Order: sequence, then structure tokens, then C-alpha cells
Amino acid sequence: QVQLVESGGGLVQAGGSLRLSCAASGRLFSMYALGWFRQAPGKEREFVAAISQSSDSTYDVDSVKGRFTISRENAKNTVYLQMNSLKPEDTAVYYCAARLGPVSSERNDMNYWGKGTLVTVSS
Repeated sequence: QVQLVESGGGLVQAGGSLRLSCAASGRLFSMYALGWFRQAPGKEREFVAAISQSSDSTYDVDSVKGRFTISRENAKNTVYLQMNSLKPEDTAVYYCAARLGPVSSERNDMNYWGKGTLVTVSS
């Protein structure tokens, strides 16, 4: 069992930066592939970025390429999402997710979810 708690969301102006963190409790954190997803009002939850267990593979959606970076620190049981050059369309609740298996961008592949943190980008 893994519990995930996101933090770091907030209100930021367009062009600004935020760093989201997701702290995990439970054992064997390093065995989980991790991902960030987001859900804007009235829209489905969508994939943002993912990282493999050893950080040797990362993936992100085209809309955030060059602006967002996912990373993890297994010693701290934490995964991060550094978000730069934020745009109003990045406004959403951001969720951390964990998968006991290969890294994936599919929602249905995830085994555990956090409750989310709200990011609001003003224009």
C-alpha cells in the first residue's frame, strides 16, 4: 500500500514557475514508476509526465515539453514536477500516481493516486 500526498500548488501569473512535490508513505517506493496527471474543470484527467523507477526514462506530453520536468528522489520517497513558463491553460488539479510496473502514461495502469493539488495560472 502506498499513500501519496501532493503539495506545492497555488496561484501564479503566466510565465511563472511552481514546483510540485509528491511524498509517498509505505515501503518499496523505488519499485514504483511514477506519474503526474492533471484535470482541468470540465475536462478528463490527462497525462502530464512520468518517470521510471531508476529515473533512466522520462516521458511527458507535447504540451509541456521544454517547460515541465519530472524527477524523483528515492531516498526521500518523493517525486517532483518542476513547472516553468506556466500558461493559463496549465490551470488544473495536478495528481501524483504510482504504478508497480513499467512506466506508463495510461491512467488505468496506475495503482495509487494522491488527492491532488490545485494550480491556477492567471493571465
